[in-house]
Amino acid sequence: MSVGIRIVDAPVSRRDDERAHRYIIDHVKPDQQIRRRIAVTNLSDTRRRVQLYPAAAAVRKDGFTFAPGRTGNELTSWVTLEHSELVLAPDETATVWTEITVANDATGGEHYGVLWAEISPQHDPSEQVRNAARAGVRIYLSVGPGGAPRSDFHIKDLTGTRAADGVPVVTARVKNTGGRALDLTGKLTLSDGPGGLSAGPFNVKAGTIGPGHSKLAKTTLNPRLPDGEWTARLTLASGLVTRETTGRITIGTKPTPQREGNTQNAILTVGSLVSVAAALLAAYAYRRRNRFR
Repeated sequence: MSVGIRIVDAPVSRRDDERAHRYIIDHVKPDQQIRRRIAVTNLSDTRRRVQLYPAAAAVRKDGFTFAPGRTGNELTSWVTLEHSELVLAPDETATVWTEITVANDATGGEHYGVLWAEISPQHDPSEQVRNAARAGVRIYLSVGPGGAPRSDFHIKDLTGTRAADGVPVVTARVKNTGGRALDLTGKLTLSDGPGGLSAGPFNVKAGTIGPGHSKLAKTTLNPRLPDGEWTARLTLASGLVTRETTGRITIGTKPTPQREGNTQNAILTVGSLVSVAAALLAAYAYRRRNRFR
């Protein structure tokens, strides 16, 4: 039992924005309306009743989070669906218009929600728990006068290591420096490695980052990747914003300062033993000379 839901077409102003083909993303003024057409598909092998409804969501430090059930918020009170219920045959798809009319006294800033399509099985009174399958389209709606807030981010602390289980890992700290939430994906390539080796590109997914927040973008690599120094190039994008960073990283472990200290101690110890042996030989030669006299 499953259901699918997707955006049919992005607005003309956002045709080049990959996120706008997956989510409802826009910037509107109070008392303004936008419309989107969504497609709902019954992916199960039997005829199903599909319920459509908006629900609240939020963007926190751990990313995009969904409110339980049909919990609402300010954004969901602005949403109207052409149909709240569909009956679909197996593999049948229906399109539905949704309208978002922003209230005249709407709170400024970015609002988050989800349009859900849900299939629930027929209720059995003997069962205390009822399972439901649902799929959703996220909503990122910025409200305020003028143009949309700027989207931007920066990448720092590009680092490589090998985890305890032997898997190489490359990480970078990403901070959202703009005024809108970001959904980051990207690629990592490695070059100039041991023996001139290159590797990648590897897929990178940092998830959703809210304005002012930061998150660790993490990429796990093939365990057979050899230890040594590599040149890493990390490219991340959210919508039309792309940023890149390049740096030398080390996969594996470097000699620790303690080991270097142990080496120096060993050299000092050998030097001390040589000095003691020289002193003993000098004393022995002195005694022999006195006995001879």
